Amino acid sequence: MSITLTLRDENMTGETLHEWALEFPEETIEVRELIRSRVYQEVQDYNQTSPETYRGLIQPNDSEQTLNGFRLKKKRKIDWKPQFEKAIEAFKENQILILVDQKQVGDLDDLITLTPSTKISFLRLTLLVGG
Repeated sequence: MSITLTLRDENMTGETLHEWALEFPEETIEVRELIRSRVYQEVQDYNQTSPETYRGLIQPNDSEQTLNGFRLKKKRKIDWKPQFEKAIEAFKENQILILVDQKQVGDLDDLITLTPSTKISFLRLTLLVGG
């Protein structure tokens, strides 16, 4: 039985920055698969529609951050695999937090049981720059 969930990007105050629906074929998935599914879908959506701004979890190479995402310096297709690898590294380094029903998941191998009411949020932490 597949489950469609609404995923959210949120800031640290809980404000929703972006949300979209994603379908999962299984009711139980690992955190790694959640990240893979998200990254794969957002890259596919971008490559099919080629909007001005890429609204993804990870900033693509040769792009600049904008208010609503990332703008590629030169229009091109994005490869999902490097984006996925960067997302995994960012998760391991606590630069990306994932909340499932308001509880932080801590490991790529953690299992998530999905129900129609499951709430999944992604928070990107930004480093403070001084001087």
